[in-house]
Amino acid sequence: MSIYTGRGDDGETDLRDMSRVSKTDTRIEAYGTVDEANALVGTVRPTGYDDVDERLATIQNHLHVVQADLADPDSGPDDPEIEQTHVERLETWIDEMDAELEPLTDFVLPTGSQSGARLHHARSVTRRAERRTVALAREESINETTVTYLNRLSDALFTVARLVNQRDGEPEENPTY
Repeated sequence: MSIYTGRGDDGETDLRDMSRVSKTDTRIEAYGTVDEANALVGTVRPTGYDDVDERLATIQNHLHVVQADLADPDSGPDDPEIEQTHVERLETWIDEMDAELEPLTDFVLPTGSQSGARLHHARSVTRRAERRTVALAREESINETTVTYLNRLSDALFTVARLVNQRDGEPEENPTY
């Protein structure tokens, strides 16, 4: 199977239902930005912490489901979709990791160890993916749980960044005004 088909040379691409849309379509922007966030999470692994790496691998798989969910304008009952259980898993992880951290009392600059800084970058791209998905939801019907998932994921990635930085001995930096 060839990696290139030439079908996108005219500036259009296929959705999961094989309908053709512009590569600038809001739906493409949404799941393309999720793809970017997923790739950034991939640049972090391995962190050197098995518990973190396992969670990040699961998150990458969740993001692949989000992409499939967003790429399908007319999903059926057997199609992959993000569910409330995915959101709840993130919330459990956030609570577990937060218990290991000092309480957050101020804003934190997105810096730290290599893994910590990359996680902050993935968090900021996840926020953009969330904004793109909200824009799509205003235009078309989507699985609303995807917005909730992306919102919670950015919180989770922030918490993972803090945790990795703490484990790596990197102090948090606060902004000065």
